Amino acid sequence: MNHPQRTRIKICGLTREEDVDAAVAAGADAIGFVLYAKSPRAVSVERAAELARRLPPFVTPVLLFVNESASNVIAACNRIPGACVQFHGDESPEDCAAATQGARPYLRAARIPLDDGTSGAAAQFDLVKYAQHYSKAQAMLLDAHVDGYGGGGKAFNWSLLPTSVASHLVLSGGLTPANVTDGILQVRPRGLSLAVDVSSGVEADGSDGKPLKGIKDAHKIHRFVAAVRAADAQYLQTTHV
Repeated sequence: MNHPQRTRIKICGLTREEDVDAAVAAGADAIGFVLYAKSPRAVSVERAAELARRLPPFVTPVLLFVNESASNVIAACNRIPGACVQFHGDESPEDCAAATQGARPYLRAARIPLDDGTSGAAAQFDLVKYAQHYSKAQAMLLDAHVDGYGGGGKAFNWSLLPTSVASHLVLSGGLTPANVTDGILQVRPRGLSLAVDVSSGVEADGSDGKPLKGIKDAHKIHRFVAAVRAADAQYLQTTHV
């Protein structure tokens, strides 16, 4: 369904200068800042603005909000020129339009239910209808539906997504350097284009082996980007483009 093009990459949940620099050096197209106070990766608007100033031209800052007031979204965007907005809560199309003043590009998270192999919950989520409902969004960001907000580092069953969605798609939720190639090959043909969004999958490991939330690993970032590029090459070969 989509035209041949490279998969865009967003690295999300950044809190440190060195991680912003590493993501840019690896070739990321967008950098995500979480402006949701309850998130362990949250930063203040002031901190996000400080980090965003490190970005070179053509690398987009993305501001993630969860059920934030329109006035606060607008104020944050005024502090960070050129930012794209990501709505990750229960915002209606009208809420999104008000917060972006009908002009600023935004992503709308679609929270895809996790599937236990028997209930078919993921298959019951009508992504086609959801994308039509949020037709003004620049893209649908596909994330796993877990308790609270955000994907919690969980991957949903990609194979249950509709085969044809009239929207640009951003695949998120549980992506790592090890599985992103498979995710791209499965999801890329289903929308107008595909981007990928990673957070916990490129975080540094703590002493307990669990990700250090908000602290990225430059080597994992580079491995992730390399895996995306390999997937693009494989996709072009299999489609004979």
